[in-house]
Order: sequence, then structure tokens, then C-alpha cells
Amino acid sequence: MTHAFACGVPSITVAVLDDDADLGATVARLLGRNGITARAFTAPGAVLAALASERFACVVSDIQMGEMDGFAFADALRAKDPATALVFMTAWPITAHAVDAVRRHGGLDYLEKPIDEGRLIAAVCEGLAWSVRECRIAALAALLTRREREVLGLMVRGYTNKEMAPELGISERTVEDHRASIIAKTRTNGMAQLVALSRGEEI
Repeated sequence: MTHAFACGVPSITVAVLDDDADLGATVARLLGRNGITARAFTAPGAVLAALASERFACVVSDIQMGEMDGFAFADALRAKDPATALVFMTAWPITAHAVDAVRRHGGLDYLEKPIDEGRLIAAVCEGLAWSVRECRIAALAALLTRREREVLGLMVRGYTNKEMAPELGISERTVEDHRASIIAKTRTNGMAQLVALSRGEEI
């Protein structure tokens, strides 16, 4: 069993971005050796251009690059696909400030070079699982109207119909109609399944 499937996610391509071609290829090979399909890139622009024809569920990116630093790349990537997971790499010691920057730019984890294979695989598996959950949540949101998303948000927080009505400025009957519509559109059977769906979990 490959690590990708062991993590409960399908085998999806991972992009490895490093302006050091040899290092990028090495990281891609490490992923491949663990059953995770990976492509190495040496330029941020090449990864962004590739998104026109394919999707990367996870990108392992260097922070220090000449063309565009990893954080600027992360912002550009997330503007195109907010459900892509990001794992940063760096050859420099990580400071508290750097960790904050990693989180601020949406990074799920950071890896210090030389890359530890076990931590790399664990971080990428976490990223792939996160991406799958984000895609499921986005697909769910796309099924619902804005008001239905508001009702669902309150439902999963434990609000009753009576509590939701004044919160949303609508009648209890209208709340009931929205709840019925949400259940019909999501094809769920009860509150537990709705909560699981809203969290991107399998039902």
C-alpha cells in the first residue's frame, strides 16, 4: 500500500518547487519512492503556469528563491487554488518570526534542509488529506445558496430553529424550509452527517 493511500487520500500529483534542480529532483524521488507521484519545478512561474492544465493537491516549496520568494509564490498559488496544501522548505534555521510567516501564508508545515524523509512524507500526507477536505467543503458550499450556507453554519454550531430565526432575521418556518433544502441537496440523513460533511469528513 502506498503512503498516499495509507493516508486515506487518492494518488494525486505533488509539485516540488526549488531553484536548485538537483535538490528538487531528489525530493520528488523521495516522494515517488513512497508511492506519491511528484513533479519537480525550478521556477515559481512554471508551477503557476502548469495550473492551467492540471491541479496539484500539495506543493512542497523552497522559501528562498531568486525569481519569487516562497511566500509571494504561496500568495499567488492560493489566489488560483485555495485548496492546494503548502509545505515549505528552507536551508536557514527557522525562527519564531519565520514560523509565523509560514502560517500567515497558509503553510501547513516547514521542513529544514537537508530534508528528513519521514517528516517529508508525513507533511505531504497531511497536506493531501487537508486538500481533499477543503475540496469537499468547497463542493458542499457550491450546492447551497448563501442563506443555506448561513443556516448550515448555525446548525453545526448547535443552534435550534428558534434561535436561528432572529439571528438571521427570518421566520422559523423559513429556517425549516432551508434545513429541508440543505438535507435534500446534500443527500444527508440527519445532523451527524451534515456536521461530518461540513468538516470535509467521509459519511
